[in-house]
Amino acid sequence: MQLGAGVHSIGQKKGGRVHAFLFEHADGLTLVDTLFDDDARDVLAYLREIGRTSDELTHIALTHAHRSHLGGVAALKRLSGATVYSHEWEADIIAGERKAQSGRFRPVFPLRLWPFRLGLALGRPKHQPCEVDETLDEGDALGPLQVVHIPGHSPGHLAFYWPERRVLVAGDAIATWPSFGAGWPGFNLNEEQHRESIRRLAAFDANVVGVGHGSPITERAADRVQELVEGRRA
Repeated sequence: MQLGAGVHSIGQKKGGRVHAFLFEHADGLTLVDTLFDDDARDVLAYLREIGRTSDELTHIALTHAHRSHLGGVAALKRLSGATVYSHEWEADIIAGERKAQSGRFRPVFPLRLWPFRLGLALGRPKHQPCEVDETLDEGDALGPLQVVHIPGHSPGHLAFYWPERRVLVAGDAIATWPSFGAGWPGFNLNEEQHRESIRRLAAFDANVVGVGHGSPITERAADRVQELVEGRRA
């Protein structure tokens, strides 16, 4: 789905309605996150749909190292030769050297999220390991995208903002499935950091907010993020 000039959302039912985001710019194609399936089938199908190929993919950036967002990274790197980026804290998880950290497994609703919590706690299913080529941190740039470090959901969670388009990719800091909220209940490792990260995201005044799970926010996007700062839910 095209969200604006040079901005695309690629959704998949698996992984909790997970989404990836494709940016077309002068330096090539940048993909943020890679969906769930190891063979990257949905990403490749979308590239064909818009008349592009995997050879044109130059950058793959990962918001964080949870399985739903890493599925296609190894296949896409192999097919495209793209440079893979993440925060330093997430890099060895992506490389398969360490299991992603999970929160305390306490009763939290909704129940439909419990299989995902159990999978994270057990480290199942595993993703195909992939070496991270370069690390990113606060203040870096990736083509037209500003890199924002937003810890809380995980220590090395990144967001990406395209100022010219006013498009923000918030990763799992914000979710719209199964309901709108500041991520999935029970998944944020540090709630205090996460609240501060949401406040930072609200300051970008984005027209479009792409989220890790659920449809992008395309109407009243800045207002919706501000609702989270104020502790309100739609």
